[in-house]
Amino acid sequence: MTQELYLMRHGETLFNHLHRIQGASDSPLTTKGIKDAKTVGQYLRHQQITFDHAYASTQERACDTLEYITSQPYQRLKGLKEWNFGVFEGQSEILNPQNDPQRHSYGDFFVQYGGESDLQVQERMVRTLTEIMEQPHHQRVLVVSHGGACFMFLRNWLTWQEIKQRVKFSNCCILKFTYRQQRFDFEGTLNIIPSTN
Repeated sequence: MTQELYLMRHGETLFNHLHRIQGASDSPLTTKGIKDAKTVGQYLRHQQITFDHAYASTQERACDTLEYITSQPYQRLKGLKEWNFGVFEGQSEILNPQNDPQRHSYGDFFVQYGGESDLQVQERMVRTLTEIMEQPHHQRVLVVSHGGACFMFLRNWLTWQEIKQRVKFSNCCILKFTYRQQRFDFEGTLNIIPSTN
């Protein structure tokens, strides 16, 4: 039987608002982030979308987002954490490097500064989400993670062009996948919160 994964990015945080690099470091949800997470919860209830299991990154912004969406029990997993940006954590986003033209990401740039490479993030996200979906009685699962981590997970299943055409990584967006025989197929994005860009 085909299973479903709803992979969600956390709500807006203080560092998102201030345009600061936020990976392994953490900052609290803003008032908007809290309101948007509650709106997602209301939408899911209205659509009668329920989950037999829920998971979140161990980072506060992901856990808080999930708790504003649902009161159901959930598990925290380090494998769902955001990309570690090393000494760049908390700095202005203007310090981010240009994307690697072949990999369409930051590539290995942050490794030399104590962070992770894109492929390290991708490997742990694919491994963690596969382990989740391989557990018994996981038919429809909610997972709250992070923008960079979700992007690298998607890059394992979609081309860069497909991502550009089909995905908008706004805060509180939900990426819906079906899962079967250790393969994730991207079904589409739920952008419940209107974009302010």
